[in-house]
Amino acid sequence: MKAANLFESIPSALPEELVEVLAESAGHTRIVRLVSRGHASPEGFWYDQQEHEWVALLSGSAVMSFEDPSSGEVSLVHLRPGDWIAIPARTRHRVESTSTEEPAVWLAVHWG
Repeated sequence: MKAANLFESIPSALPEELVEVLAESAGHTRIVRLVSRGHASPEGFWYDQQEHEWVALLSGSAVMSFEDPSSGEVSLVHLRPGDWIAIPARTRHRVESTSTEEPAVWLAVHWG
C-alpha cells in the first residue's frame, strides 16, 4: 500500500517540472502528479501522445493550447483549480504557461 498527500513534498525551488508516477498498471494506465511553477512547454514543442490523457488542475493556474487537426487552428484553454480536460490520443497540445506564485498541481491519468 502507498499513501501520500498531493499537496505535500513540493520543493520550494523547481528548476524543472516535477513529475511523479503515483500508480501504474502493467504499463497501460498511469496516474501522475505534476507540479509546475512558471513552467511551460518548450517553444515549438507539441505533445502528440499515443495514449489518452485526462488531466485535472488542483491548484494554481495554467494555460494550454490545442491544435485542431482539420484546420490547424490553435485554441487556448485557461485552467483554474477544479478544471479538467480529457485529451484524446494524437491530439496535439502544449502548456503555454503555469502560475508562478502558487504551484500548479496537476493530476493526470494516461491510458490506452
